[in-house]
Amino acid sequence: MNADAPGVLVVEDEAAQLEVLTYNLEAEGFRVEKAENGDEALLLVAETAPDIILLDWMLPGVSGIEICRRLKSNPSTRDVPIIMLSARSEEVDKVRGLETGADDYMVKPYSIAELMARVRTQLRRTRPSSVGELLRYEDIVLNAETHRVMRDSGEIKLGPTEFRLLSTFMEKPGRVWSREQLLDRVWGRDIYVDTRTVDVHIGRLRKALCQYGGTDPIRTVRGAGYALG
Repeated sequence: MNADAPGVLVVEDEAAQLEVLTYNLEAEGFRVEKAENGDEALLLVAETAPDIILLDWMLPGVSGIEICRRLKSNPSTRDVPIIMLSARSEEVDKVRGLETGADDYMVKPYSIAELMARVRTQLRRTRPSSVGELLRYEDIVLNAETHRVMRDSGEIKLGPTEFRLLSTFMEKPGRVWSREQLLDRVWGRDIYVDTRTVDVHIGRLRKALCQYGGTDPIRTVRGAGYALG
């Protein structure tokens, strides 16, 4: 599985439903983490920083509504899209889910094809490169589909790792990424890489971006990590 593939956390206590969702998401190229209860879900969110969460309303322990409320009230997780999945079909339930902070609400049983479309709609907002959108920052343009990067009309040749790093930075300009967060996003959680490797590839990315002149767009934040701009 591509380490740069969008990460989806599926929170569902029905084993059969969890298996169906996992199978279809992985077939679409997503990385999938699974949780069967609310406490496990909150732990995984902190550990894996998913790009999107599919969240069942009815869970043992902490309910889906409460998980949604906690995540949306936390500055570090409030921007992660949440699609609420529920057998509750009354309008009042849907309104409650959305007012709690859910970005979308789907009633069971639902169409898998429609769910995948809604997942991509949310990712288009938060991880545009994962669905082939052009990313722009000042004079830098990144095309995720063709894997080409242009700066001030000159093409920048990047290796796969440097391309994923730049894509990560350009999706959230200004955000400070720690070395550990960049390792998880760019290399993947299952691969051991020394944090100093991040510095090496940041150096290569900086050199490539500045090969035709221009200022270095990547900022080193002492004691914290790196940011674009």
